[in-house]
Amino acid sequence: MTVVTDAPSQAESAVIRKRSRGTGYAYLLLLPALTPVVLFSVLPLLNGIYLGFTDSRAGRNQVTHFTGLANYAKLLDDELFWQSFRIGLIWAFGVTFIQFFLALGLASLLNQPLRMRWLARTLALVPWAMPPVIVGIMWRLVYQPDAGLLSDVLYKVGLGEHSVDWLGNLSTALPAVIIVGVWAGMPQTTVVLLAGLQGVPAELHEAAAVDGANSWRRFRNVTLPAMRPVIVAITSLDFIWNFNSFGLVYVLTDGGPGGKTTLPMLFAYQQAFQYGHFGYAAALGNAMVLIIVALLAVYLRRRMREAIQ
Repeated sequence: MTVVTDAPSQAESAVIRKRSRGTGYAYLLLLPALTPVVLFSVLPLLNGIYLGFTDSRAGRNQVTHFTGLANYAKLLDDELFWQSFRIGLIWAFGVTFIQFFLALGLASLLNQPLRMRWLARTLALVPWAMPPVIVGIMWRLVYQPDAGLLSDVLYKVGLGEHSVDWLGNLSTALPAVIIVGVWAGMPQTTVVLLAGLQGVPAELHEAAAVDGANSWRRFRNVTLPAMRPVIVAITSLDFIWNFNSFGLVYVLTDGGPGGKTTLPMLFAYQQAFQYGHFGYAAALGNAMVLIIVALLAVYLRRRMREAIQ
């Protein structure tokens, strides 16, 4: 009579031990990469979440107390926060959509068999290679009231006064900053959309052309539906990046004039490093994360429904 047993043989046990050692070595090799992530990303994130529930302030010998939801209750009644939130939405939606349509047009142009196309594609990436601080300083010079390039050109062609304070005027500051945001963010959007255009099968365009569709109909009925996943991905990422913008607007206006360009992240920075309210600033950051996740969930759900239909 043969006895059937489920116990692994010696050879199988050796293989299992070898695989276990291999897994251990793999985790060991990951340590150099994971350690900085944990130290400089995960732990500060957890500490920031905790600070949002405290009254932490700047200064020596300050005693920090756990205050629960007090900071979030204060946030709900803070008119300055809601003003910055409205400005942040205007900025994020404005920059994202203008940036998308201009980048789509540029990507369509760069996808054509033009002469010196390689040079045009290279020049289109120039803003991407520039740090936000440099971009901000450069555009401050462009917008400079007395000797700025923009005011000088408009004055010479008879379309404006010689001295216009674009970044210091209440009515022009936000549109001027939005233009800079669009210019600075177009390269990555253009690159992604260009890759999406090149991924559309040529056979689809040929079939549509045979059926009598003109260029616009082929673009609307063939190209855009084929690029829908790419469009959803890049507009979602652009919205997150734009809503979390800080450096560019900080260099351009520092939130002025009169708070007309104070974005939520800039408002949180001011609370932390100008007024020393670390706990309240951390609560602002935590709230911004939740708001962005909620907005993106609604946007992506709508886009996915459209894709299914």
